Amino acid sequence: MAKKVRALVLTGYGINCDYETADAFSRAGAESARVHLNDVIANPAMLKDYQILAVPGGFSFGDDVASGKILANRLRYKLGDALKQFVADGKLVIGICNGFQVLVKMGMLPMLDGDFQQEVTLTHNDSGRFEDRWVNLQATKDTHCVWVKGLDRLELPIRHGEGKFIPRDVSVLDTLRNKGMIALRYCRADGNAAQGQFPANPNGSIDDVAGICDTTGRVFGLMPHPEAHTERTHHPRWTREDRPEEGIGLRVFRNAVEYAASN
Repeated sequence: MAKKVRALVLTGYGINCDYETADAFSRAGAESARVHLNDVIANPAMLKDYQILAVPGGFSFGDDVASGKILANRLRYKLGDALKQFVADGKLVIGICNGFQVLVKMGMLPMLDGDFQQEVTLTHNDSGRFEDRWVNLQATKDTHCVWVKGLDRLELPIRHGEGKFIPRDVSVLDTLRNKGMIALRYCRADGNAAQGQFPANPNGSIDDVAGICDTTGRVFGLMPHPEAHTERTHHPRWTREDRPEEGIGLRVFRNAVEYAASN
């Protein structure tokens, strides 16, 4: 019998979506464990026992200095070598909302040159306020992101104050486009491009980017919360619409678990 896929969900210091993220992995068929940041730093070798690492949403370290910055530095300088090996071993990583902010600020996404170097950022929303709303998303047709395989349109909630995606320059954006590293874009309810317009694009992200992956397609970061739509009752219109029992967000986790199980 094949070994069950194991997912490590990071917790501690202001991370507050760890229970929901662990539950999503469990629903998707993985064995999930919430592990405190300090325990991983004290024993990086534990990562060898897992096939998936998740950095959930929340307000790590109170978002002091900038959203995700302190946790990003802790991971980069305390666990950098172990995390590089984790990815080199063919394993998967996801950063959701604050976790996405962490991955880009530590340079783990998009990691174009194989080393930790910040190439993009997530900064204050154009609206100048915290946005808490449901958004429509389009999976990019040419993306090689494992996490969104087979997906077309998604509807997920966002809740962030610093979600505006900005690449360092045009060359970085072109590389993301040309290498299939843009995984998700904000769109309108009819599927047409948001074209940067609020509220379809809730934060002003360049090119409507909502999520990107690395060159392998196995490291994925996104601002919307897939763990917050794993069953139909999570959706605000579940009593008024005939919706499937399984929320579309669960497909993201199923994709990862199935990939890990077969690879």
